[in-house]
Amino acid sequence: MVLQAPTVPEIAKSAVARAIIDLNAALGGSKVSVEPETLAQFANDDSDVLGRMPDVVVIAESARDIATTLRVAQQTGVYVTPRAAGTGRTGGATCVGGGIVLVTTGLASIKSIDRRNLLATVQPGVILADLQRAVEAEGLFYPPDPSSLDTCTLGGNVAENAGGPRAFKYGVTGDYVLGLDAIVMDGTELSIGRKTPKGVTGYDMTSLLVGSEGTLAAFSELTLRLLPKPDELETVVATFDSVRDAAAGVASIVAAGLTPRCIELLDDQALACVRRDGAAIDARARAMLLIEIDGSNISPVVERIGNALSSMSGCREVLTAKDEAERERLWSARRQLSRSIRKTAKHKLSEDVVVPRTEIVHLLEKVEAACGALSVRHLAYGHAGDGNLHVNFLWDDDSERPNVDKAIDQLMRDAIALGGTLSGEHGIGVSKAQYLPLEQSDALIALQRRVKDAFDPRGLLNPGKIFPRVGHTGC
Repeated sequence: MVLQAPTVPEIAKSAVARAIIDLNAALGGSKVSVEPETLAQFANDDSDVLGRMPDVVVIAESARDIATTLRVAQQTGVYVTPRAAGTGRTGGATCVGGGIVLVTTGLASIKSIDRRNLLATVQPGVILADLQRAVEAEGLFYPPDPSSLDTCTLGGNVAENAGGPRAFKYGVTGDYVLGLDAIVMDGTELSIGRKTPKGVTGYDMTSLLVGSEGTLAAFSELTLRLLPKPDELETVVATFDSVRDAAAGVASIVAAGLTPRCIELLDDQALACVRRDGAAIDARARAMLLIEIDGSNISPVVERIGNALSSMSGCREVLTAKDEAERERLWSARRQLSRSIRKTAKHKLSEDVVVPRTEIVHLLEKVEAACGALSVRHLAYGHAGDGNLHVNFLWDDDSERPNVDKAIDQLMRDAIALGGTLSGEHGIGVSKAQYLPLEQSDALIALQRRVKDAFDPRGLLNPGKIFPRVGHTGC
């Protein structure tokens, strides 16, 4: 089951033909493809949004290639969809209007790692895990860690402001972006931000572009903040009789003034998926917390967390991973959880919402009530330390889809009613655009549209994303 992409105005075939001619002349045939196999490869991302076949794909290898592509698109009036690895979950990199798909995975160089100033300068096509390994070899640390870290790129992470389990302690991608080189639709190249820890010159354009989902500019270089690598690392697993007990465990840790780098919560059905993948988790447990602690001299912290949890009613046991191999098995099962869930049903939609962590139990109760009334299968897991939950809706027959849609709609409304937000790390893209007015006023959405117009007056860059569709505009 797929989501239909929004309809945007058709591009004239003559404009597309002109763009292809100009791109070939400016970039050369090795970087420009109209082969059906290539076009199909870049039509969709890792969401359930059904994209449209692009008319041409550009594999950029330099800032000049990006600038040339955007300039041609602007001059010919052709849509351009920027993308890297396409691991996004809300359709942000899905091609919805045809035209050009601009691929930046060819810009994949770690240009420098500056140990003295704690900086990394990278191109947008660098795989996140590759950067993490490179900086850790230098005794440094880059915290953001979405589950797709082995395949996602830093450019995509910045475009979506990706998070991950470590966000509870360390924050999200945007907290580590000091500056970036961006290219806007007319091909103008801009160096934005800084290389210093502090700086308040002019508007904070870096923060504006982080999380803009490819709708304002394309990136050619990123300046990232690094930290010293933590000296020690421990993983703790706590199992519970119910998800309510597990959520109370999160509150207990925070109330004790403790800040692990990760507190992951898995409900009963998510635990079942982890067990099927070979994790040795007590079969009687109905919820679990996966907790990671780092820093220096962390043994007292690990002990305090263990004592806080084991003294709670509903906590079955608290265990510490014996070694690195066991720790990696646990985290591998967690990172693969989304793929494991796909094996349990013909169709799956994963929704990413955030509520204040004191409201996690209330949100889960509301999900249970709504899905029970609608007979919709579901499960939940996520980054409980910062209230970011991934609620997954499962079904096998198309006849169930209307009730799934009702359950998703109710989830969004409940998250907002509890003081939360529509997305913590997946972005809005296509799949959540219709819900944006639940969280933001008409005036705020209109202001953001004017910002979009300032960067992209013709509405050609990544059309159909973020904003609910109004009339016949391209964005």
